[in-house]
Formats: sequence, C-alpha cells, structure tokens
Amino acid sequence: MSNASEIKRFLINEFLPDVTADQLDPDDDLLETGVIDSLQLVRVISWVTDRFRVPIEQVEFTPQNFRSVNAIQAFVETATSGAGALH
Repeated sequence: MSNASEIKRFLINEFLPDVTADQLDPDDDLLETGVIDSLQLVRVISWVTDRFRVPIEQVEFTPQNFRSVNAIQAFVETATSGAGALH
C-alpha cells in the first residue's frame, strides 16, 4: 500500500467515516474544509510520527505540511529520506 493510500485510509477512518477513498481528493484542503481542526491535527501528527517513524524533532509543525493528503505524503517522504522536514 502506498503512503498516500495509507494516509487516506487513516483520515477516512478517523475523520470521514461516510467518505470513500475515491471521494477524498489528495489535494483537498483538510484544514480549510473543516475535515480536521487544530486538535485533530495533533492526532494526525502523532499518527504520522508513529506510523512512519518520523522523529518528533524532525516534525515541522506548520499547517502546510498537513493540509492535504499530498502535503502529508510529501512531508513523510522528505522526513524519512533523511533530508529533514518540509517548511
């Protein structure tokens, strides 16, 4: 399973139980549309750091890194490649 698919599945299971993976566009702005709020963002960050073994000190706590499925995927790929966190 790709990182994007896994991220989508997590978001759907946690925050969008009535939505299918096909309905969640990877570029949908999860914050602007109200899918996740600031408290839920903490859950997403916690899941990302646990699931993808991203050291917490590498997590750049900016909304841009967690705004969409594609943004989360890009963050994970950058953080796990040793290149550091996105800005």
